[in-house]
Amino acid sequence: MSASIDRMNPPALPDAGKVGYSQISIAYLGPLAFVSGQVAWRPDGAPAPASLSEQTAIVIENLKGALDALQATTDDIAQMRVYMTDLRDETQEIAMGTILGFLDGAQQSLTGIGVAALAGPDLKIEVEMVVQVAA
Repeated sequence: MSASIDRMNPPALPDAGKVGYSQISIAYLGPLAFVSGQVAWRPDGAPAPASLSEQTAIVIENLKGALDALQATTDDIAQMRVYMTDLRDETQEIAMGTILGFLDGAQQSLTGIGVAALAGPDLKIEVEMVVQVAA
């Protein structure tokens, strides 16, 4: 689907476009799909790798799988939330580099959240999406 989503970085807010996301996303026409948080769990049940970069790569593969199931693209994502157990400049750089590569310039509204724990003790990152889908 080619979504009709307007992206805004109004002058009254910091220019998030400089770092790859938008302060506001306005979605038009069509239902929304709320994609549960994706972690570094694989369909075959293999354990999550130890490194944040490897976990982020698996999360991205899971997000791609969800978009494929919805017949959507990254342009159809209205909002993303990124949860990390160790939210620091260094870890954000690792995760966000991969995430922004996946988004390929689409600049969704995006929130980064530091959390004490995720669904498993070995998990470092989780990403959820709100996606506009075809009616």
